Amino acid sequence: MPFKSVYEHIDIPQSNVLTYIFGNGSLVSNEPIWIDAKNPQKNLSPHQLLQWVRRLGLGLQRLGLKRGDVVMICTPNHIFVPVAYLGIAGSGHIFSGANPISTVPELVHQLSNTGAKAVLAHPSVLSNVVEAAAKVGLPKNRIFQFSDEEIPVRDGIPDWRSFLATHVDAFRWQWPEFSPQEARNTIATINFSSGTTGLPKGVCVPHSSLVANLAQAVHLRHVHRKPEWDLLPRNRWIGFLPLYHAYGQLYACLMAGKTLTPLYIMAKFQYEEFLANIEKYQITQLQVAPPIIVMLTKRPETSRYNLSSVRHITCGAAPLSRELQVACEQKFNLRITQGYGMTELTCTGISWSEGLAGDSAGSVGRLLPNCECKLLDDDGKEVDVGKPGELHIRGPNVCLGYWKNEAATRECLDKDGWFRTGDVAVCNKEGLFWIVDRKKELIKVNGLQVAPAELEAVLLENEHVADAAVVEIKFNEEEWPRAYVVIQPTSKGKVTPKDIQDWTAARVAKHKRLVGGVTFIDEVPKLASGKIIRKLMKQWSKRDAEEMLKNGTAPRARL
Repeated sequence: MPFKSVYEHIDIPQSNVLTYIFGNGSLVSNEPIWIDAKNPQKNLSPHQLLQWVRRLGLGLQRLGLKRGDVVMICTPNHIFVPVAYLGIAGSGHIFSGANPISTVPELVHQLSNTGAKAVLAHPSVLSNVVEAAAKVGLPKNRIFQFSDEEIPVRDGIPDWRSFLATHVDAFRWQWPEFSPQEARNTIATINFSSGTTGLPKGVCVPHSSLVANLAQAVHLRHVHRKPEWDLLPRNRWIGFLPLYHAYGQLYACLMAGKTLTPLYIMAKFQYEEFLANIEKYQITQLQVAPPIIVMLTKRPETSRYNLSSVRHITCGAAPLSRELQVACEQKFNLRITQGYGMTELTCTGISWSEGLAGDSAGSVGRLLPNCECKLLDDDGKEVDVGKPGELHIRGPNVCLGYWKNEAATRECLDKDGWFRTGDVAVCNKEGLFWIVDRKKELIKVNGLQVAPAELEAVLLENEHVADAAVVEIKFNEEEWPRAYVVIQPTSKGKVTPKDIQDWTAARVAKHKRLVGGVTFIDEVPKLASGKIIRKLMKQWSKRDAEEMLKNGTAPRARL
């Protein structure tokens, strides 16, 4: 029998995500919620955000975009990203966020795959976006500069405010209301998730799933609520997680508005600035990935700042060891809880409620309300409590599938709604889960997914490379891509591992770079079928990591 959520079944509305967060928009708060961490005078209240959302939604319609058309944004974090997210999705269009450090080929893939009809691009990435758009035939008059400050026309590209509706017209405009069936079938976002078979895939998340994951997350904040919490200072968050990523979107674009929690948005992550903001704004809760826990626990700069306001840390995006979790909890006298999620689950599938008593170390918590899961062995049979099995999840937060990729959808999502995660988990009799392994070969770099096959394809474009395999290499809590490369016979002595590493770095996003190094080998070990024997290669990388730690050549954490 499938494992059921131990939480009570909750009523989840099926509507436009804007309606769920703001009702009809007539009674919303004027208190600043989205705040620029560098300049807190620059901020947006829910009332102001909805004014911008309405202007954007009507403006997109007047540009000629139809419901279901994709609008891509490519920008660092700023306070108008939630406007774009909610305005694009809420008006019946589809939001797709691109990593601002994407290379031109990566942008070309996302633009061509989504068929985006318009792009909002920050001035810092404009040249790459314009080049990529030209390669896919997107007209230049559908590209707009997107920043928190109005920007003069550059290379013929105007500011995004140029196509927004007036305040008067926008006041009379209302976003579309969806029936339950429309909410289940209207795609709100296409975030990209790396796969093991090559290029990233677009994950189709409908409005109903956004609403469901938000309702589930809010429920977990209160289900074990303690009376003494009412005497504590109000929660304040810091928004440094990237807003093109589902983890950042859940908190900054959805939770902050629904719970009216002030969020101080950082344009980019810099560790000392992060610490200073926690101290300055008395941040109470953090949402992080494991590398931040490593920094908090081990970096000397941490001791220069007062972080006593923080009382709870949520850690997700990659596994966190029990040892590191306990060390950080003891150092700062706070609680850390882990969660498990993926883009295909909107964001979260298993999580630990803030107020749930007991030892949370190592566990990712319990299934979210209204969810169920199966743990299957290699023969497809369900395993018992305490036994490991591949995790399959079913619930209202599960995506619709992959954009324009029916084969990948069939591989992961069956006709009964079970999503195959590729991760191996164990569940105990209290309904707590531990993630013990990853069947998929994805590498997690600072919580971001990297597909080995994608990097292998890039490496094979190099004239000196005859064959290549990429696996993760781990140093303490850090994980990086490492390449094992076979050099062409004619190139031996003419090229170094550093040459290959630098060549690759110029062609991929920062988190995909071969920080774990490149080493030359005689042959990539493969099965008769041609599949790389990654289990053996992981043994090599473990051996190499131990050697690099001994001789001091291991890479330092980079965010």
